[in-house]
Amino acid sequence: MKIFTTAFFLLSGLIFSQTTKAVPDDFQKIPLVFDTTDYLYPFIVPDKKIDYWSVLRNNIDVDEAIIYESQMPEFMTINDPAPEKGFFQKCLGENCFSYIIACENGKSKYFSSEQQLREFIGFIDNLPEAILVAETYGYKVYTNNKLASSYKIDANFIYLYLSKTKNCPLTKESFLVKINRKTGKLESNSNGIYFKSDDCSKPAL
Repeated sequence: MKIFTTAFFLLSGLIFSQTTKAVPDDFQKIPLVFDTTDYLYPFIVPDKKIDYWSVLRNNIDVDEAIIYESQMPEFMTINDPAPEKGFFQKCLGENCFSYIIACENGKSKYFSSEQQLREFIGFIDNLPEAILVAETYGYKVYTNNKLASSYKIDANFIYLYLSKTKNCPLTKESFLVKINRKTGKLESNSNGIYFKSDDCSKPAL
């Protein structure tokens, strides 16, 4: 029985590997640390002149809420309450979404939706910004597979191999994502399913 099960999964892996195209040699591996969204925010270069900005979770404890913050001028204090909604909403209640609060021209301003996060980023300066923009459209980095964690950058575009996941049965599909660095416009094409479990309880590869 064990031999049959092993053979089944090897055959399944072969079938799915045949449905996807290999990542071209000119693509590089996305660094392991960039599969965690919180580690991407420090690399944001805001498109506008911002005096101060921070990324927070909707947590009533201020210290627990801060994910990242830029250097705040000594004279500045921001005590605005958290918005009711934010980007990357995962659940309902506390610690369920993130948002940005920024001080622009002496006034505080929220960026609390996926579209507003893209506007805050503006020109795509680097790989972490590109990954964040892709995440606002539901694409994710999975660093244990090149089909979901590869990139290439040129003067006008950033190209990413990323993944989208569906549950029950767990299915992971590879996508080639192309992002215009100037406009932030995203285009994508499916590169095929590279993992599919035989039931709803099998872990992802």
